[in-house]
Amino acid sequence: MVRGGRLHGRLDAGVALAAGLRRGIAAAALAGLVWAVFAPSLDHGWLNYDDDVYVTANPQLASGLTREGVRWAFTTLHGSNWFPLTWLSWMLDVERQGLDARGFHATNLGLHALATALLFLALCGLTGRPGRSAFVAAVFGLHPLHVESVAWVAARKDPLSGVFFMAALLAYTPGAGRDRPPAQLALVALCLALGLMAKQTLVTLPCVLLLLDYWPLGRLRSGHLRRVVLEKLPLFALAAAGSLAAVWAQRSAGVVADLEQLPLAARLGNALLACATYLGQALWPARLAVFYPHPETGLAGGAVAAALALLVGLSVLAWRARRWQPAVLVGWLWYLGTLVPTLGLVQVGSQARADRYTYLPLVGLALALAWGVPEALARLLPDARRRRAALGLGAAACIAALALGTRLQLRHWRDSEALMRHALAVTGDNFIAHAYLGSALLARGATGEAIVHWRESARLAPGYATVANNLAWLLATQRDPHHRDPAGAVELASRAVELSGEQPAVLDTLAAAYASAGRFAEASRLAERALALARARGESDLAQQIAARAALYRSGRAYVER
Repeated sequence: MVRGGRLHGRLDAGVALAAGLRRGIAAAALAGLVWAVFAPSLDHGWLNYDDDVYVTANPQLASGLTREGVRWAFTTLHGSNWFPLTWLSWMLDVERQGLDARGFHATNLGLHALATALLFLALCGLTGRPGRSAFVAAVFGLHPLHVESVAWVAARKDPLSGVFFMAALLAYTPGAGRDRPPAQLALVALCLALGLMAKQTLVTLPCVLLLLDYWPLGRLRSGHLRRVVLEKLPLFALAAAGSLAAVWAQRSAGVVADLEQLPLAARLGNALLACATYLGQALWPARLAVFYPHPETGLAGGAVAAALALLVGLSVLAWRARRWQPAVLVGWLWYLGTLVPTLGLVQVGSQARADRYTYLPLVGLALALAWGVPEALARLLPDARRRRAALGLGAAACIAALALGTRLQLRHWRDSEALMRHALAVTGDNFIAHAYLGSALLARGATGEAIVHWRESARLAPGYATVANNLAWLLATQRDPHHRDPAGAVELASRAVELSGEQPAVLDTLAAAYASAGRFAEASRLAERALALARARGESDLAQQIAARAALYRSGRAYVER
């Protein structure tokens, strides 16, 4: 009996080892597939949209990974966010290869491939269904909605935080169905803490774990509910701290819109439209853009009502489906719940939605499909062999279509001009796309076309000081007299001062505008005021530039760009 028991145990260990080996090979294959599909992004360069703010024009990253850099990463709110781990990852890239864009893109892609592999392993451990888990992971890894998070260096926050999110799911899998030992929960908490230091949208992780406790783990029975909730209190505390850090950083930077700027009704309406739109883009990923302008109070009531009806209808269906396949309800709630931090109920910036916001929510939709479709098909097609063939063919076709869509979407991310021209083509009146396209055109010497786009940006966004200020500078400082417009520059720079108050850079622009119009006394007075403000704020580089321009104005000369 003892020998038989030992033999049985060895056989079980061998089977488990073989199963683990197969899963490891499948995870590596999924990561390799993701790398192959996204490989064109490795040849892309830097974008003029946030890549400069975070990386290429950021002096704190120039020295790579240093002790001073680590201190700065944990204390700075640069970029209106607090994400020290993301800063450290960029510093490490600089340490390894300087500002070579290929290395940064390779890190983004490697992180995304790793997140895909970890998701597969976690779902396998949670559900014991490797085929369905592979489908979910492949949808996550290859969906065109995720091109923004992978092909954009500035979006490093998504794949980096995604790795820790998936690692937390994997850490939660051992001992499925039983109470979690303290060491296991500590590992999950560590993954959450690290993920929050990459991006605070991971605040939804404790709720996702509760959903997984319901299905597939079955831990929410009445006798276990209290214990299951109590064990996650440290995770909820971490999530609360992450939420406070995000709000604090954004309010400190002044990028949070108040209710006077954007009423609650407009926020709720846009949130409903965003949920419905993401759903449509998940099923048919077309007309994707890097920036979708917020409609503010111009929402169509009929569209909001239709979105609400769709979401309520799908929620009712998911609730009813819990009886025959609880994964459908879990996947649907995963989708809605992980979207909440990005729906603009606390509006940051001027976007209506963003493709990168679907990075984690898309897993929920794929989960609902991977478990819901086979159950539904079983009722329509009783023959098991034909059903397996249909499911396999459908899954393969879906993955192939997503891979093709991703390859096509990657073409638009090759450079700033291509990206912004595509955004204009699919969104129309887009002040951000006009502005950054203008910057890209200016960088390659197409000044006339650049001014056309900057003028359109200022027309579409008359309340944005940055747009008015940049166009004013462009019109005031051009060497070619055909491109200068002193009167327009003065008007725009004055508007920028009214909108933003007395900021040194804005006063500097107004001084340059007055000088271009020959009003040198006013230009000198404003330059001196801008210089004093810059020195008071410790902006030494800007102060040096303003001082040089002030000397020109005192001598009766205007400043022109070289």
